[in-house]
Amino acid sequence: MSLMITDDCINCDVCEPECPNDAIYMGAEIYEINPDKCTECVGHFDEPQCQQVCPVSCIPFNPERRETKEQLFAKFELLQAAKA
Repeated sequence: MSLMITDDCINCDVCEPECPNDAIYMGAEIYEINPDKCTECVGHFDEPQCQQVCPVSCIPFNPERRETKEQLFAKFELLQAAKA
């Protein structure tokens, strides 16, 4: 699963710099997460960093984007290869 940002977002700007995959960006009104780049920090950290720093807990798992740890790690590897 990738993560998503809900309408409870207060645009505090703390989540965006924490994302190691640059998946978080400013949308039309609130921050959003590109599910094709979100690995829930698999490959980088044990816990999703955006969830750890969010002061209003508005970053739940996206139930429409269910992915296993193996799928998330494969996505991580593809993203890393694209950076090289």
